[in-house]
Amino acid sequence: MIAISSRPVGQNWVTIGFASTLYLCPILELLLADVPSAWQAEVRLGLQEALVNAAKHGNKLDPSKKVLVRFSAVQDRYCWVISDQGSGFKASCDCGLHLNNDENANDRGFERPEPEKECGRGLFILELIFDRVEWNCQGTELTLVKQFKNNTRLPLVR
Repeated sequence: MIAISSRPVGQNWVTIGFASTLYLCPILELLLADVPSAWQAEVRLGLQEALVNAAKHGNKLDPSKKVLVRFSAVQDRYCWVISDQGSGFKASCDCGLHLNNDENANDRGFERPEPEKECGRGLFILELIFDRVEWNCQGTELTLVKQFKNNTRLPLVR
């Protein structure tokens, strides 16, 4: 079951809640509805990775636990906040680290994963796709931000 609520809080946030599952097609369709078509495949990949992590690794696919997604679109800036009810993600870097375009990330403990290793590959994908990737100190909430107009690059996935 999918629960949707629209709560105008500052940026007209919409909240979607669902039981932990890997069947994400209807959720992704809702989250991508207003994303520009040229960027949909890329953003789908990133959101799918984040939602799978929340349901599988965060909530351990426990159907009694929920994944919540709050999202907002203001002009060309889209924001998704994904929360799970798990025990948290132990990041090897400072809380709330902004991963993208951060030349000093390695100095603060964040290491880019090697492509052949499973661990960290999803976070690396998120870093490539979104303009801002942050998580709370408990590791139970991930914020993803993407700006489409005036982006300095073309979509990676088409």
